Amino acid sequence: MAKPPQHTRIGLAGLAVMGQNLALNIAEKGFPISVYNRTTSKVDETVERAKLEGNLPVYGFHDPESFVKSIQKPRVIIMLVKAGAPVDQTIKTLSTYLEKGDCIIDGGNEWYENTERREKAVTESGLLYLGMGVSGGEEGARNGPSLMPGGSFEAYKYIEDILLKVAAQIPDSGPCVTYIGKGGSGNFVKMVHNGIEYGDMQLISEAYDVLKSVGKLSNEELKHVFSEWNKGELLSFLVEITADIFGIKDDKGDGHLVDKVLDKTGMKGTGKWTVQQAADLSVAAPTIAASLDSRFLSGLKEERVKASKVFQAGGLGDVLVNQEVDKAKLIDDVRRALYASKICSYAQGMNLIRAKSIEKGWDLQLGELARIWKGGCIIRAIFLDRIKQAYDRNPDLANLLVDPEFAKEIIERQSAWRRVVCLAINSGISVPGMSSSLAYFDTYRRESVPANLVQAQRDYFGAHTYERVDMEGSFHTEWFKIAKQSKI
Repeated sequence: MAKPPQHTRIGLAGLAVMGQNLALNIAEKGFPISVYNRTTSKVDETVERAKLEGNLPVYGFHDPESFVKSIQKPRVIIMLVKAGAPVDQTIKTLSTYLEKGDCIIDGGNEWYENTERREKAVTESGLLYLGMGVSGGEEGARNGPSLMPGGSFEAYKYIEDILLKVAAQIPDSGPCVTYIGKGGSGNFVKMVHNGIEYGDMQLISEAYDVLKSVGKLSNEELKHVFSEWNKGELLSFLVEITADIFGIKDDKGDGHLVDKVLDKTGMKGTGKWTVQQAADLSVAAPTIAASLDSRFLSGLKEERVKASKVFQAGGLGDVLVNQEVDKAKLIDDVRRALYASKICSYAQGMNLIRAKSIEKGWDLQLGELARIWKGGCIIRAIFLDRIKQAYDRNPDLANLLVDPEFAKEIIERQSAWRRVVCLAINSGISVPGMSSSLAYFDTYRRESVPANLVQAQRDYFGAHTYERVDMEGSFHTEWFKIAKQSKI
């Protein structure tokens, strides 16, 4: 092992893919870094990579004590280990050697309440704590992620100089990092980022399904369409990688690789947490919920295979009617529908963050979040700039949908959006994300919704009372008695 300078600037524990890449990124920006992993082969592998990638100042340690003691005081250690018990275990191991004023940063996808519990616990022993969302996958971690640190502001100030250099850099708006807020706010914001990501991926997959199943586009045509989309309003990381995917040939057989990938989606839990939080806070997030449901249904592959046989045998056959479609018109309509649906997905995520911020007193800045998501992260997209501007114009904006710019765009796209959803439904293709987004928009824009009937029903069977449109107060009606008398 190479001997470090007298002390390194920072430490990193946990050298799986994200940890290794983030350590190399930090070193490349000129900050000598100590690294440690319970499985020592990972330490050697990281040090070896550092040599190969330009003799970067990465110093490996096989035991926690020498690792901690190699870092300059006040010590700062980033942990990138699996959420849950491994984080507690790592804190326990490290804090044996840490001293008052030292700082621990959890860079994993942790449940925000666990971060708040840990912050409280380590503060009692004189340590500082940050829960920091890191987005961008291994590529982002190595070359510039979006960073969402929350917790001790004092701890953030310790490492602000490092984070400002390590984060993705956007020429017109600066590094993709900001101090998010107190407690577990960094983890919470990263969780919602992932929920928005679920919605985005679902909407893109639905656009693909409609173009492929109804429009009969080949993979070559799909690659061209998504590449073109990535030059305009849909310019984003996810649209860019989707275009790439359609161009990759199968190295183990004929045709394209995308057609050989099994249609079962995995998940790590952040999307589920987002939907649970939305329910807890009474915030509608139907696009994100639809994307989660779609992942659940994708997991029922064997059941779906059997069901398809039942319904074919039952005379339903392939509902995909060979409708004559104007390909160019369909492509344009799907582009517009995808854009409008995405606005709804981001609006739901932002509303959820705001509701939590109010509940916890975090004072989160929604425009600033849009800014730090412009680069490095998975949902980075050109229209985040527009979201930032919307919140700059009106920090108290009730919903992105009513921002004058976005409202105008949705009005311009809503006919195409409805055409795509109707075409998909008539063709037997499920578009739960797009149709949920449309239902969200249609409900939100209506002055009156049929909730009056639901409330009347609740009062009928449960005496839950109701309010009236024409006078103040709460009312209860003996619906059953009146109805019974009228039947006599």
